[in-house]
Amino acid sequence: MARPKTGNVPDLAVLLTPPTPLMRAVEQGILRRHAWSRASAPAAEQIAVRIAGLIVTDLIHAGHRLIESDISDTLHVSRAPVREALRILERERLVEFEPRRGAVVTAPDANDLADIYAVRNALYRLLFVQLMERSPDAVEAVFEARMPALTEAAERGATDAYALEGFLLNLALFDLARGRMIADMLASISLRTLRYVRLGLVDDPERMASSLRTWRALHRAVVRRDVDEVLKTAERRILSSRDAAL
Repeated sequence: MARPKTGNVPDLAVLLTPPTPLMRAVEQGILRRHAWSRASAPAAEQIAVRIAGLIVTDLIHAGHRLIESDISDTLHVSRAPVREALRILERERLVEFEPRRGAVVTAPDANDLADIYAVRNALYRLLFVQLMERSPDAVEAVFEARMPALTEAAERGATDAYALEGFLLNLALFDLARGRMIADMLASISLRTLRYVRLGLVDDPERMASSLRTWRALHRAVVRRDVDEVLKTAERRILSSRDAAL
């Protein structure tokens, strides 16, 4: 007898489709925080990063239920790694467990996002104080390496490519952090906000131009080694990202 259809669930066929470049970046962003490669990661982590990529690119939507048995049937794996994968996604704040509903893709409201960005702003400030004091040359090198692709994506009006390049630029900056705590917290927040930033850009592609201006202003401030201007511009960049997300 067929199992009754559960409501508000995604089409899990997307789990079997080839990942996009943005999805791959999300997957790698999670994996490298755990010091695994895509090939050597345990099964639970491989499942978790695959689902994370689909959530961030909005192929699995906020409010969707993630049913263990459905996922295990689709991927032809046992339920144990799927259960652990959902717990990993819970730690990444991409999924929450609700009574009688199980795992549900998170859907923060405007107040939640405002709080997330307030924390992100404070951590970003700490990061740049450290980096501009210890390794400004390395910060400048990151901008020199990543800005051309970001600019090219903005000029093409390619929202996914622009979101991808901004995410990768941020990850490269986080990798320069002295300690892993700030870097890991910022990477986790970036994963949580990326899907909303992307949707904001899709809804209003003109935001890419203003976003690119803040990235360029930040780059110029880094080149001048003007720490005060770096901090002010970094805050403007975060506020711009927040507005796109909201």
